[in-house]
Amino acid sequence: MTKPIGTITRGTTGINRLRRGDRWMMHDPLVARRLLEAADPLVVDLGYGASPVTTLEMAARLRTVRPDLRVVGLEIDPERVVPGRDAVAFARGGFELAGLRPTLVRAFNVLRQYPESAVPEAWSTIQSGLAPDGLLLDGTCDELGRRCAWILLDRTAPLSLTLAWDPFTVATPSDIAERLPKALIHRNIPGEPIHTLLTAADRAWAVAAPLAPFGPRIRWRHATNLLREQGFPLRPYRRRLRDNVLTVPWSAVAPLP
Repeated sequence: MTKPIGTITRGTTGINRLRRGDRWMMHDPLVARRLLEAADPLVVDLGYGASPVTTLEMAARLRTVRPDLRVVGLEIDPERVVPGRDAVAFARGGFELAGLRPTLVRAFNVLRQYPESAVPEAWSTIQSGLAPDGLLLDGTCDELGRRCAWILLDRTAPLSLTLAWDPFTVATPSDIAERLPKALIHRNIPGEPIHTLLTAADRAWAVAAPLAPFGPRIRWRHATNLLREQGFPLRPYRRRLRDNVLTVPWSAVAPLP
């Protein structure tokens, strides 16, 4: 095993905290296809924290897509490494992925604790360790998992940004700004694409206010239609969604030089 790359972070976690990201991965066409097409699919949960509960939850959910996938939880703090259970292994490792070649890496609330300048190198290190068709999910959420945001990357570049939140506890889409991934959280300022998107989302949400009596999901569905009419490339979701979700190509929110 190579020497772990990274620094020990706070390690805070909680039951069901990462459920929105898990649900999204289960249904995302690209993620599901890569898991189904892999000869020996391996999923790594990077930086699972002081408790392995969210790794075990992710394994159970993703195995509804591919029952035979292997799951490994990695922690850079040796004191947090626990014995394996429920067909999930745990080991010490960092951005180098302990020498593994996973099909999918989930890194939630890890880079948030690093400076923005550290993101490109961390991404590059993880990407270099992925399987040829591997994917990385770099995400952030609040303590209860009600406000979440993540970037999906392949081995070469970021692909998309997704915001997902509890329809009943978040007042406006821009409330998610405080949980943007580290690559974007300091870019939510006038002139930057992410600020433009969040401002437009709040405006569309306000215009959709007459639909509030039908519930926040119906209201958000109308707001997303308004955003598409304005030219924002939001991904359409055909299935019934439990969360309010906004997904756009990375090109729509990439930070300006």
